[in-house]
Amino acid sequence: MTLSLALLLWMFLGTQGFNTQHVIEPQPNFDLDKFAGEWYRIGLADESPLFAMFKNQLKASRGLLVPDANGNVNLTMWTLRPYGCSISVYSYEKTDVPGEFTYFSKRHKITKDITIVETNYTDYSLVLKYKNMNTEYTQVALYGRSSIQRPDLIEKFRSFALSLGFSEEAIVTPADIDPCPILEPRNTAEIREEKSSQSPNQSVFGTENLSKV
Repeated sequence: MTLSLALLLWMFLGTQGFNTQHVIEPQPNFDLDKFAGEWYRIGLADESPLFAMFKNQLKASRGLLVPDANGNVNLTMWTLRPYGCSISVYSYEKTDVPGEFTYFSKRHKITKDITIVETNYTDYSLVLKYKNMNTEYTQVALYGRSSIQRPDLIEKFRSFALSLGFSEEAIVTPADIDPCPILEPRNTAEIREEKSSQSPNQSVFGTENLSKV
């Protein structure tokens, strides 16, 4: 097999099933201050083989998004581990487009983008990681201001993921809720990770196949 043929095959397999012609734009007139605050990750779509291995362990997890003075974002996610609650802190850099951020993936050695596709700020947000559609890197997440699963929001998330080419099997809306943070310092381990990878129980903002955000 020639090198050029091998590259073409890799590109085909890496995007197979995805709608690569879909133009993804961020929320019009995105307002970071309104978007800041507490969110629960209540849905995730991911076609990667690693996610398929862990998706049954996925739980609705809590995150806190705080902008800095420069318009960048710090995201804190809480995840229950065998030793107690862990804290993961991620940093994302603003771009010239409001509603889009970037970070460097240490796991995959590439720069990825985060797009706030749609939000009403008070109830839900649809977030896309890596618009250059690829089965290893691309994820869609549904965030809610509460952990309650509203059928209309679940259907909105499901329809959006399917429109991008995700399979039904890749779409997960966990019913179980991660209990962290548990306010018991002796049971809490703090892990600070900037632009890194974790396990499937974290946010798509920082998820790195699993990323756990």
